[in-house]
Amino acid sequence: MSEDFYLGHIVDPSTGEKTGEKLHYDPGDLTTHAVIVGMTGSGKTGLCLDLMEEAALNKVPALMLDLKGDITNAVLHFPNLAPADFEPWVNADEAQRSGKSVAEVAADTASLWKNGLAGSDIGPDRLQKLKDSTQFAVYTPGSDAGLPISILSSLAAPTIPWAGNEENLRERIASTVTAILGLIGMTNIDPVRSREHILLSNIFEHAWSQGNDLDLGELIMQVQNPPFEKLGVFDVKQFFPDKDRFDLAISLNNILASPAFQSWIKGEPLDIQAMMYMPDGKPRHTIFYLAHLSEDERMFFVTLLYGAVETWMRSQAGTSSLRAIVYFDEIFGYLPPIGNPPSKEPMLRMLKQARAFGVAQVLATQNPVDVDYKALSNAGTWFIGKLGTEQDKARLLDGLESAMANSGALDKREYDKLISGLGKRVFLLRNVHEKKPVTFGTRWAMNYLAGPMTRSQIPALNQLAGATANMSAELRSARTETSSVAAAPAAAAPQAAQPAGLELPGSNTRAAIPGRVQEFFLPIRFDLDEAADVSGRRIPAGAESMGIVYRPVLLAKADVRYNQRKYGVNMEKAISVLVQEPDRRGFVDWEDFVDPEATVLNEDDMDRRPDPDANFGELEAPLSDSKIFGSMKKDFTDWVYRGSELAVRANEQLKVYAGPDVSQEEFEEMCGEAAKEKAKVEYEKVSKTYDKKMAAVEKKLAKEKRELEEDEADLAGRRREEGLKHIETVVGMVFGRRRSVSSSMTKRRMTSRAKADVEESKDEIAALQKELEVLEDEKDELVDELEEKWMDIAEDVTEIPIQPYKKDILVDLFGVGWMPFHVIDDDGRPVEIAAYR
Repeated sequence: MSEDFYLGHIVDPSTGEKTGEKLHYDPGDLTTHAVIVGMTGSGKTGLCLDLMEEAALNKVPALMLDLKGDITNAVLHFPNLAPADFEPWVNADEAQRSGKSVAEVAADTASLWKNGLAGSDIGPDRLQKLKDSTQFAVYTPGSDAGLPISILSSLAAPTIPWAGNEENLRERIASTVTAILGLIGMTNIDPVRSREHILLSNIFEHAWSQGNDLDLGELIMQVQNPPFEKLGVFDVKQFFPDKDRFDLAISLNNILASPAFQSWIKGEPLDIQAMMYMPDGKPRHTIFYLAHLSEDERMFFVTLLYGAVETWMRSQAGTSSLRAIVYFDEIFGYLPPIGNPPSKEPMLRMLKQARAFGVAQVLATQNPVDVDYKALSNAGTWFIGKLGTEQDKARLLDGLESAMANSGALDKREYDKLISGLGKRVFLLRNVHEKKPVTFGTRWAMNYLAGPMTRSQIPALNQLAGATANMSAELRSARTETSSVAAAPAAAAPQAAQPAGLELPGSNTRAAIPGRVQEFFLPIRFDLDEAADVSGRRIPAGAESMGIVYRPVLLAKADVRYNQRKYGVNMEKAISVLVQEPDRRGFVDWEDFVDPEATVLNEDDMDRRPDPDANFGELEAPLSDSKIFGSMKKDFTDWVYRGSELAVRANEQLKVYAGPDVSQEEFEEMCGEAAKEKAKVEYEKVSKTYDKKMAAVEKKLAKEKRELEEDEADLAGRRREEGLKHIETVVGMVFGRRRSVSSSMTKRRMTSRAKADVEESKDEIAALQKELEVLEDEKDELVDELEEKWMDIAEDVTEIPIQPYKKDILVDLFGVGWMPFHVIDDDGRPVEIAAYR
């Protein structure tokens, strides 16, 4: 059961004197939130610390945003009230100005505090209870002066489910994105009109709706390469061109690359549950010291913190009692009446909705003019201290009238009078749960109000509170163990221990490819066992597949056309290379990466999308540099030109040519056919000549044969005549006829001449037959010579080198290829095996 908060003593407004009656405040009333207003020196800080002290005594955890450095005084409680306890925190300059030593001022301060606490009826026991009841710590976002805190967890997917919480989570996304853009100088942007805000919001929603975490590096990569193709009805590249997205990524990367930003991503995660409770359940009062940050950085952190608190809050059960406090000291600029800074929306939501979860907002300001009183109408408690000007009072009264319109009419005259009569450390309390306002003087703060602390004093504060970096490590370890125990099923079977922290290499978002550079996804051609066989790797026993990781490689392919009509060449040749880990300067010995046995790369063979569960390796130079890419492409084209000399087989005499697409056997057949055609022409010419000669001889021979027949017939006739004449002559001689002898002699001479004609014909025929044989032999010899000649010509083959024209070299693939690798867990060591070849 919580005790009422003891805040001071009732003051009679008519006299300005304390009545002796203590003011007790019901902590349950704080769930409707509280606003504390007062000028510098009004005692506002003391009252705020009084509230936090009472919360600590009641074991109510609190998160405190300290923009000036004086809320860190909440750590300075000294139960023994010994001067030595105060001495380290005494301002040496003030001591010197007062003419005293630090020790003397410390003794005076200890006495002052002892007397002040006694006057408020607070003894050492209550001081000790304050020290023991709560664990105090000071965190310094963006610095390692205090406990460091990492903001990366703020970009992680919320623990509450997306389904059913879409509206609230989209509101958190909007605030987070606005805060991030504020870091790069983009302020006062309209989430509905800003391309940057729309893009980042969609990236967050895409990740968180699937339960995927983001960090700043991952966000930058997804800005360059969004995980979706459209925004609304437009393609991403049309809605937000590559160059403009690259400029945004550069701006975000400048933050990540800054050495000063490294302290933002180291330390304990922004885990609200851990910030409010120790592992043993002890409540915490966690102070976020922001005095060292720039305005943009403060806005960034405040927005992230409120978003984280809101998400944590929604994971809690509803309650009407006070569960926790978020105290924001000096809300000026974070909840203005005009404008919409990133912090405003989450603060408004908390003011409207946190009551149902018992999470109180305590908001303080010394500038009542520039505050959104409409937003503060959700505050049920107002603590009003002394104000600096009439303008401040008039603005406050107007604001109060508006803020309290739903809780009854405000008597501005009465409030004006009451506020005008307030003195130092005297406040007007307006509580909607009470019938009328009350004036009271604050009790003495149990903590030493040393004033604003510098960053150099933060380590000593944490040492005093017993809060160290080791404690943060223990908190992370305890949460991990608790989560592991909670997640483990009862009676689960024992499993082999897995190496801590072993994850699939790379990022689940692929890096953006430089503008105008082609991007390809090589297919997963082999499963794990096939990949091991192809690569000659052995999969160790017990090794487990962790998934697929894509590594960037350089892919290049050129189609070379050879068109030489003279040589009858009209063909194309493809040359492709795959270069893993090219030289960062872009120097590539292309011939070293040509695999004659490899399949020629074709765009149709590529996967349209990568494996959805895969990770991607880092994209480094030269693959990440568009200028180097351009130079490499030119160098590749030149190399293809220089190395694309083609050997053409040639038979110049036959005018027969053939490129590499014709085999040796086919070329020999072509030459043989051409030689036969040439030989046939000459053969026909020779045959025609000799056939003509032989025909003439044969004609003569036929004539001579006819003449021979005639001569032989004449000879036969003559011989018959001569025989008859011879008989006649013999008879005549017997009978004495002399003339018969003379006629017989004549017949003989004629027979002799006929015989001579026959012999002459026979000789001529023999000569002609001989001539015919000679012609036939000559013809056969010439035919043999022709055959041998054209056989020699057919075999007279040379090679003629030709090169393509540069215009006939088409580089149709040149870009980044994502090559898949199976990753196995080999006894705690990730091993990669190529899934493509």
